[in-house]
Amino acid sequence: MDKRVIFAVAGSGKTTYIVDNLSERKRSLIVTYTIANYNNLSKKIAEKFNGTWPECITLMTYFTFLYRFCYKPYLSDQLKAKGVFYEINTNKYVNQSQRSYYISPGNYIYSNRLSLLIERSGVIEEVKHRIEKYFDEFVIDEVQDIAGRDFSYLEQLMDANLNMLFVGDFYQHTFDTSRDGNTNKNLFNDRNTYETYFTSKGFICDKTTLIKSWRCSKNICAFVSGMLGIDICSNRPDSDNTTIRFVTDPSEIQQLIADSSIIKLHYKDSARFGTNHRNWGDTKGEDCHMDVCVFLNKTTALLYSKGELRKLAPSTRNKLYVAITRAKGNVYLINE
Repeated sequence: MDKRVIFAVAGSGKTTYIVDNLSERKRSLIVTYTIANYNNLSKKIAEKFNGTWPECITLMTYFTFLYRFCYKPYLSDQLKAKGVFYEINTNKYVNQSQRSYYISPGNYIYSNRLSLLIERSGVIEEVKHRIEKYFDEFVIDEVQDIAGRDFSYLEQLMDANLNMLFVGDFYQHTFDTSRDGNTNKNLFNDRNTYETYFTSKGFICDKTTLIKSWRCSKNICAFVSGMLGIDICSNRPDSDNTTIRFVTDPSEIQQLIADSSIIKLHYKDSARFGTNHRNWGDTKGEDCHMDVCVFLNKTTALLYSKGELRKLAPSTRNKLYVAITRAKGNVYLINE
């Protein structure tokens, strides 16, 4: 039995690696969090098998997996919830023994407590046996998105008796499947500590297979490694290089803003700048951008001027990393 988690970098081919390892000779369950990743996986799986989807391969978004595969077979008749509610229960006067802690007045399960509901209902062993019965391997794409109570739930599923492959980029943790108070609040504060959650469950931590980016050039990778402290190398030849530079000339800035082929990325509130402006972290998973213009907010611009981007809060650093590594071409940094 093989259980491993691969720590990858931006543009290293995480999805391609997962799809390349699929086979019609084994039953695979693949789970991913975002719709964008689901669509990307779906497209590549169809291409691999020439447009015919093998019956042995099941692809689900995370909450579809929780609700349809884990909840409905065991708890649907008993609890009779209508579905999943993607809002947080703000009622502070209920505890974990009450139905209203998990289920809304409209009879929908709060998404951030669905995994806890399954666990507290005493069916976790049945869920593990069900995975073992129907699949030979359990694959999670972008595992760093699994957070909050969902990570505690995943830890229990790690004990299931089948092959497991989890792939993700620790530093691209910009989304959370769920948040609920202080549960696993510090999960992503330290990578070494994060790795121990997997090794304690018998997982191999692979930190070499997907350490090189096909998307980013040598210069972009050197900037990310040196300035942000995130180890990343380039798979591209030295001759195939691009630049990353800080732009201060007003006329050049205006030209960059006017160039519709260049996406403009902001720390937040990108909508107020118009079309073709996005927030840093919202472009995670995208591989369609050539040149990228990254606007630095006040704090980031100040730390950049001091050469101290490593001092950014982890969540801000991760979003900046995502923004910079969208570029196949050049990166232009501008003080917002």
